[in-house]
Amino acid sequence: MQGYIIRRLIYAVPTLIGVTIVIFLAMRIIPGDVAAVMFGSEGVGRLSDEDRRAIEASLGLDRPLYEQYGAWIKDIATLKFGESYWRGDSIMDLMKRRGPVTVEIAVLGMIFSWLVGVPVGILSALFQDTLLDYVARVGTIFWLAVPGFWVGSIIVMVLLIQWGWKAPPIIYNVWEDPWKNVQIVLGPAVVLGLAVSGYVARITRSSLLEVIREDYIRTARAKGLAERVIVVRHALRNALLPVVTLSGVTFGFLIGGSVVIEQAFAVQGLGKTLVTAFNEFDFMVMQNLVLFYGFAFVLINLMVDLTYGWLDPRIRLS
Repeated sequence: MQGYIIRRLIYAVPTLIGVTIVIFLAMRIIPGDVAAVMFGSEGVGRLSDEDRRAIEASLGLDRPLYEQYGAWIKDIATLKFGESYWRGDSIMDLMKRRGPVTVEIAVLGMIFSWLVGVPVGILSALFQDTLLDYVARVGTIFWLAVPGFWVGSIIVMVLLIQWGWKAPPIIYNVWEDPWKNVQIVLGPAVVLGLAVSGYVARITRSSLLEVIREDYIRTARAKGLAERVIVVRHALRNALLPVVTLSGVTFGFLIGGSVVIEQAFAVQGLGKTLVTAFNEFDFMVMQNLVLFYGFAFVLINLMVDLTYGWLDPRIRLS
């Protein structure tokens, strides 16, 4: 198992390097003018060429691309990440303050999707082609089809209009004020979790239906084992392998989906910060936050590979 972990870690290194290169070049290709954002459409017209060059020099934009990339990698290695062009805030401090809420929403959303999706998938498989199965399948299709942003907006409107309730306008991490933190993260986590639970339920159902037709399941039934024991101890562990893979991909989707959901719920997390950075053309913030999302995807896929190896020893021995 140790050798398998080392191999997966080595494979992740060139992926991360490639991610940094793609993000850096993409940020430089995006059309826009930092001076126009800083001084407005009217003020930028009064700037001379020398003023523009001075602004670019102060931001380091006059240097060759390889020097800018090297400086960024150095900031990443030292965990500084630079500063916002627009506000001058430390990006590292910004990520420390707003990052935990975004990650918390994704984690709670993933847990909620399993709490809903796995039991629904199991019941749908065990009662195949019954009324319960049909209701479960229709429900999963519904949550797959409904946009999360729309559901979030409806929830916010109902809570605001009917009860006059809205989430706290500033960030409260769980170690600062648990109750206010729950008010901030619960709504987005439920909306994201419901969307992913549809995928989890359908994969659980199809995988479990395939596993319970295997010969070793028939042998377990022939020995007189209880159906609950057969499903929980023998069938479910193998049936969850595709669900683990799906969860890794969808967890990355949950982190990325926070960009939209945080806008709907007005949560001051990294997703909303990224949208603001795009509007302000603050690409130092943009490239670091996009790197965070890219790193999260790579790390999650690595964890999925390791979990896969733990669930199925044949993978790590191959």
